[in-house]
Formats: sequence, structure tokens, C-alpha cells
Amino acid sequence: MGLILPTVSTAFIVISGILVAIGWYAIAKKQVEKHMKIMKWAAICATIFFITYVSRTAFVGNTHFGGPDSIKPIYQTFLFFHIILATVGGVMGLITLRYAYTKNYASHRKIGPWTSIVWFVTSITGAAVYLLLYWIYPGGETSGVLDVIFGK
Repeated sequence: MGLILPTVSTAFIVISGILVAIGWYAIAKKQVEKHMKIMKWAAICATIFFITYVSRTAFVGNTHFGGPDSIKPIYQTFLFFHIILATVGGVMGLITLRYAYTKNYASHRKIGPWTSIVWFVTSITGAAVYLLLYWIYPGGETSGVLDVIFGK
């Protein structure tokens, strides 16, 4: 179970980011129906990521950074930045989707590009965290999320 849930959650966040990019391209080409379908799937993938991540955090815990102590503060700063971006991006995503579903297209067009940018960066930093924790350095012990962020 050790690598399965992190791999699944990371895959879904990366797929979500890719779909947002494709959806953005579709709307730039005035392909409204295609944009709507793709963004719906991007939101579904982001939701699956969120459910997988929260489930793993609640039932298993989070993995401590297993790399050298000399770069641990840099990693923790990067992780904190990623978590803030993911939180902001998630909230912005919900607002952007609400504007779309309530047909408030003027507001949707204003916030959508910003939401997309935040989500791209969230996807990239999420993949980087995954690579650092499970591929570049051996994962450390598993514990609560606050211990992982603040380095107990």
C-alpha cells in the first residue's frame, strides 16, 4: 500500500492539470462544448485526487522527507508553498466552476485564467513533491500531516 495511494493521487492531480491546459486551449479556439466537457473531467480528476489524498492522510498519515537534513528546510518550504497553492487553487476552482454552472460567464472569464495558472503550478509542484518523497530520496516514516510539514 506504501506507494500505491501516493502514485494514484499524484497521477490524478497531473491528469487534472493536463486537462485544464487542454480545456484552456479549447476555449481559446471557441470550442465551448469541448471546453465544458474537458473542464468537467479536470474537476472530477481533481476531486479524485483530493479524496485519495485526504483518505491517505486520515488513515495512513503522510510521509516525512527522507533526503539529507541539509536540504530538508528547502523541501519543507517547497511543500508549504505547494499546500498553500493547492488550497487556494481548490477554492478558486470551486468558485470558477460555480460561475460556470450559474452561467455567470463574465466572472468565470475573469477568474478562470488565474485559476488555471494556479492549478498548473499546483500540479507541477505536486508531482515534484511526489518525486522527491518516493523516487529521488527514500521516503521517511509516516506520521500526521502537521508533523510532516513542520518537521517534528
